[in-house]
Amino acid sequence: MTKDTPSSTRSRNAPKRRNGPGRPVGISNLREKILDAAEVDFADHGYAGSTLREVANACGVTQALITYHFGTKQRLFEEVFLRRATRISEQRLDLLSQLQQNTAKPSVAEVVRTFLEPMLTLRRSPGGRAFIRLHARLHTEPPEISYKLRNLAYGESTRAYVEALQSALPTLPGKDLYWRVTLMIGSYLYAFSDSHRLEVLSEGACNPGDATETLEQLTAFVVGGLTAPGVGTPEPVRRRR
Repeated sequence: MTKDTPSSTRSRNAPKRRNGPGRPVGISNLREKILDAAEVDFADHGYAGSTLREVANACGVTQALITYHFGTKQRLFEEVFLRRATRISEQRLDLLSQLQQNTAKPSVAEVVRTFLEPMLTLRRSPGGRAFIRLHARLHTEPPEISYKLRNLAYGESTRAYVEALQSALPTLPGKDLYWRVTLMIGSYLYAFSDSHRLEVLSEGACNPGDATETLEQLTAFVVGGLTAPGVGTPEPVRRRR
């Protein structure tokens, strides 16, 4: 009886490769490659302007392979968005929790910084910048897609920040706070979206590529807005159940 050598054993037990759009070796890396290519395409052209064929061409796979792994274009878009958005939300909750544990009464500026930092960190990578562009144009996407995604990704963390800011600003009417948190989100998305409008407007005096400068300016702007006198009726924020 012939003994198996180590090489023959590995050969016999190794998973077989499939030809065509089946499940190849390195499936996790392949999914990430598709998601990366789709992220850039959706960021540049929007949901309606992107096609699975363009994504397939960009990452060097067949359209059938993308369909095999993600199904429809909508499902691919959802996975692209949630891949980074849920992580941002988790990081915000972690930073806010750490701040509240270490500080008896966090200031408005401290709360705002923990909200902004995860996205600013993400912006340092090429993929992160593509995601921010995609995120910034999400409000122009079909509501049946965008509303669900925003709520899934950010519902819990945004409510936590509303409550944290209400604690730091106890006299600010709830209506005003909801407005100002929404305007804070719009401000950072525009500031991070690489529109280059700021460089043109300031004739090069401002550098939005400098993370420290961006964080300082954006924090000062947002804190100024949040701490301005209230204009709404003094109704409290609705607490989470």
